[in-house]
Amino acid sequence: MPRLAVLLPVALVVLVAMVVLAVATGSTAIALSDVVGAFGRAFGANSAAGAQPIDRIVVDLRLPRALLAVLAGAGLGVVGCLLQTVTRNDLADPFLFGLSSGAAAGAVLVITVTGDVFGFWTLPLAAFAGGMLASITVLVLVARMRARGPARLVLAGLAVSFLFMALTNYLVFAGDQRAAHSVLFWTLGGLGLARWDVLPIALIGTGSVLVFAAAMHRQFDALLAGDETATTLGISVAFLRGATFLVCAFATGALVSITGVIGFVGLMVPHLARAVVGPMHGALVWVAAVLGACLLLAGDIAARTLLMPQELPIGIVTTAAGAVFVLAVLRRF
Repeated sequence: MPRLAVLLPVALVVLVAMVVLAVATGSTAIALSDVVGAFGRAFGANSAAGAQPIDRIVVDLRLPRALLAVLAGAGLGVVGCLLQTVTRNDLADPFLFGLSSGAAAGAVLVITVTGDVFGFWTLPLAAFAGGMLASITVLVLVARMRARGPARLVLAGLAVSFLFMALTNYLVFAGDQRAAHSVLFWTLGGLGLARWDVLPIALIGTGSVLVFAAAMHRQFDALLAGDETATTLGISVAFLRGATFLVCAFATGALVSITGVIGFVGLMVPHLARAVVGPMHGALVWVAAVLGACLLLAGDIAARTLLMPQELPIGIVTTAAGAVFVLAVLRRF
């Protein structure tokens, strides 16, 4: 914890600097001084100056995008931490349990078949419903198994992931082919839906998993010693595992419903955070949240600058980084 008290403020300063850099970066470059000035005018620190045309780009367009990257990165990082702990699987992340595949199937159903029945909110609602349906399916499968445990949870998640992936591919094949580009862009992830009025959805998703992780961190620490040890300490391992999966599913569904499928953040961040503060969850979840936010901000900056003026789907950037990361991990063995 003393190490966390030193590291966390430094990490937060870096995070704020990256938010400012992300807002300044884009097809139209904005000087950092202009970004800070726009923040001052928008939040009352420089009320004497009148509103400038650049304020709309900074405050209404780029700042919500940067904040969405922060919330999504933090949430996916903490989700990865918890899933890897309860399954004792270093490769566990939302992809492995069908949460992302379920959300993708819901979104593709809207894009290719039903259309925007409820306007702008149709896509986020369908993606969230798909993610929750996938998570409930996994839990029902695990509940019907005679033997339960982390291995069964992983296998059930894989089966559901492949099932929803097949459904997604069928919908793309049988649906409106003109929507294929939209499907491709959404399934590769992006922050293009960022608006002030959708940020509360991401905040609820990330806040729920952060509060749960902070409240249960001692139980997660006990689980590191094994199921039997945790049980002797009075912890209901099956309940903890099920509750963790449900909270992670809720958070992932909320985030993926806005950002699309962004891979490898939930896999990479827990490993990086453990290398900094060790495996104890009292510090691990907060460091994972900050590192996840920084990672996704960096990925978004790269996605917007590598092929300017075009924008790469951020999932391509995070997947490429994830592949390099996994290869680096493999070299250690």
